[in-house]
Formats: sequence, C-alpha cells, structure tokens
Amino acid sequence: MPVTLSTLSDLDALDVDEIIDVRSPAEYAEDHIPGAISLPVLSNEERARVGTIYTRESPFKARKLGAALVARNAAHHIETALADRPKSWRPLVYCWRGGQRSGSFALILGQIGWRADTVLGGWRSYRRLVQSALYEAPWPSPVVVLDGNTGTAKTELLGLLNAAGVQVIDLEGLANHRGSVFGAVAGGQPAQKGFETALAMARDRLDPARAVVVEAESSKIGRINLPPGLWEAMKAAPRLVLQAPLEARAAYLARRYRDLTDDPARLLATIDALGAQHARERIETWRVQAEAGAFEALAAGLMAAHYDPRYGRQRARFEDRPARAVHLDRLDPEGLAAALPDIVAALEALSPA
Repeated sequence: MPVTLSTLSDLDALDVDEIIDVRSPAEYAEDHIPGAISLPVLSNEERARVGTIYTRESPFKARKLGAALVARNAAHHIETALADRPKSWRPLVYCWRGGQRSGSFALILGQIGWRADTVLGGWRSYRRLVQSALYEAPWPSPVVVLDGNTGTAKTELLGLLNAAGVQVIDLEGLANHRGSVFGAVAGGQPAQKGFETALAMARDRLDPARAVVVEAESSKIGRINLPPGLWEAMKAAPRLVLQAPLEARAAYLARRYRDLTDDPARLLATIDALGAQHARERIETWRVQAEAGAFEALAAGLMAAHYDPRYGRQRARFEDRPARAVHLDRLDPEGLAAALPDIVAALEALSPA
C-alpha cells in the first residue's frame, strides 16, 4: 500500500529500512528525498529516448521499450547494489509521481519476498511539502542575524554556537558557497531545489520557542535564492555585529581561503572578474600581490576597498533593528573559543523573551 507523506516530519517516522529513488541520475542530482539512494531504472539517455518515442511515435511502443529497460536495470540492481539485502529488508521506492517506474520496481522486489512500498504521488508529493514549508507557511522561529564584515569568522562561529547548544542554520553550508565572488567551494552548489529540500528539513527541526541564528547574507548565496519568507524574517531580525581588526581578518581569510590561494589561475581569474568595479591600477596591484603570495596583504586590500564599503552600505539598511556588537581581538581557534561566552550572552539578550 503506498505511503502517504502528509508532513516533512513523516520521514522521521517511516518504518522502512531504506529509501530508493528510481528516477534518472539527473533527476536525483537536482533533488531527492533526504537519505534516499539512487538506483535508476532508466538512465538519463533511456528516459529521454522513451519520452521521445512516447510523444513522437506511440505510447504503446514507448511503454514496451520502457518495460524492457526497467526490467534490465532492475535486474542489475538486484544482482549488485541489493545483493546483500536480507529477507526481512523493507524498502520504500519512489519515482517522479509515484507511477510506473516505482511501481514496476516495487513489484519486482515484492516478488522476491521483500516488503516494498511506494510513495503516493512520488517525489512530487514530497516537493509540494517543501514548497509549502518555504513559500506558504510563515517562518516558524524568531531569527537573530550574525553580522560582521568579511573575515570575522561568522561561519566558523556558527559551528561553535551549534556545538554550544544554540539553534543555528548554516545557510552557506547548505548552499555550499561562502557568499562572495571568491566564495565558490569544491563540489559546486546544489540545484535550487536541492538547497530548498535541505533548508526545509532544517526548518522542520527547529524549536519554534527558541531563536535561530543565521549568518548575514543577501537574498542570494552564489546562485541560490533564499525563500522570501526567510529573507523577510532576516531583514526584520535583530543583529549581533562582530568586529575585529583588519589585520586579524586578513590573516583569517588567508587561512580560510587556502583552497583558492592554492589555485593561482582561479585566484587571478576571480580578481579579474572585479575589473568592472575597480580601477585598472587597483586590479593590477591585487594581481601582483596574488602572484607574489602576499595573501594577507591581498585580503586586506580587498576588504578595505571592496568588501567593507559594500557591507557598510548593506548594514545601513538595518540601522533601525536592535543590535549589539562583540569585539574579537583574535580569530584563531583559541580566540574564538574564548569569545564564545560573550557571543552567546549577546545573542540571548537579542533573542525574544
């Protein structure tokens, strides 16, 4: 009997051993139910081929080909990925809309003796729950924004706050991006839908009686858009502003962006991308510093001339919001750990009673 997902929390209560996504690899890569493994019964190319035959030639011919391909791919999965599953194994299978792909695979698994169920409505039913949570329902918890100029270790402090029991959501972590022109990280960003799934699940686990701390962002992190409800909550939120000397921030950034400084071609290309916003002489200075390995000087120059003025203009939009400031003399692990109690206390003072 198909399983109905009525809320995102239903996922945590499922009495299954494994969730299987039988959609194509491209569909899975864009978004999938959290924790699901990918066992496609049609490859990207096979799915396109069946779809083309369905629309241009004959639905019957497309179904016949699709059935043969599904059976062939299902046999491969049973002989490989599923070869060690015990008799008591209970999988939950889904496809795009809970139709032929998941139903066919679940039927084959059931014939073996496994208790295979499908998701009613497939991935689309789950996607509707995500969209409802992020685009229709109000944001559930009060928000406090962790603000501060570039290099004040905001993301690292979010991790420390989380370990200390503070409720946080690391938006840059979910978006796999550090939120600036230099912010790309290995692996690239998820698709917008994949980001929304991760954010919706994080949202669903919030305690609405407690404030949630998020890092100050624009409405976009790299190419990922924040849902309007969260963005409006962030704009209205009180702010804790971290302050640190330029020299300390430059040293911190030189450490944190080691992946970029270890890739000279990428670093120079990113500097050149700022050419439309800065004079040629300044761009050339930054290039010379990059080529010479003077990364702290480069970071200091970028912050003074590029990032700090922009942060200042953005922060001015929120001057009427409640705010507190915490000064950080040191941005090494010991210094951040020592400052954590003051940061927690400031956050508690900003949080609604």
